[in-house]
Amino acid sequence: MELYMALAIGVLFSVGVYMILSRSLLRVILGTSLLTHGVHLLLLTMSRLKTGAPPLLGEEAQSYVDPLPQALILTSIVISFGVTSFFFVLAYKGYRKLGTDSMDQLGEEDHE
Repeated sequence: MELYMALAIGVLFSVGVYMILSRSLLRVILGTSLLTHGVHLLLLTMSRLKTGAPPLLGEEAQSYVDPLPQALILTSIVISFGVTSFFFVLAYKGYRKLGTDSMDQLGEEDHE
C-alpha cells in the first residue's frame, strides 16, 4: 500500500512542479494546490499507514492509531484552502485590471 502512495505522491509532486514552472498564473495556482495535496499524502504515508482502534478506548486497547498526523493534515487542508482562495482572488483582480494572466506580460506592464 505504501508503494502505491509513494507513486501517487511522486506523480502529484511532478505534475505540481511542472505546472508551477508554466507561464500562466492559473496553472501556477493549481500547481501549488497539487503540491499541497502531495504534501498531505506524504505526511499521511510517513506516519505509517496503520490500522487499529481509536485512541479513546482506555487501557484495554492493544494497538491504536495516532491521531496527530491526521490533525496536522486537517489543519493543513484548511490553511491551503484559504491560501488557494486568496490566490484565486488576486489572480482574478489582476486579470480584470491588466487583461492577461501570462507571467511574462504581467512583468512588462508599465504601472503609473
